Amino acid sequence: MHMVMVMGAGLLLLLVFVMFGWLWGASPRAMALAAKYFVLVWLLVASTNMWVGVTHAGYTVRQELPILLIVFAAPALVAVVVAWQLSKA
Repeated sequence: MHMVMVMGAGLLLLLVFVMFGWLWGASPRAMALAAKYFVLVWLLVASTNMWVGVTHAGYTVRQELPILLIVFAAPALVAVVVAWQLSKA
């Protein structure tokens, strides 16, 4: 359940990034750039989630690494598709 909540938060954060891209650039290109920046920020957030799981929840890095990959990949993939679609516009 925690994974689903974190990925949902990632999708909401992507929405915030894209909205701020529109706010600052008022163009699809600015929104696509914001979606690309989201991927970098999301990697930091997902890595922090893994760090908390290892240091505070008692999981090993080996146990948390597949979780990190899933938690990072789902919103990042959506961000790449959004950036690609906005770049075509």
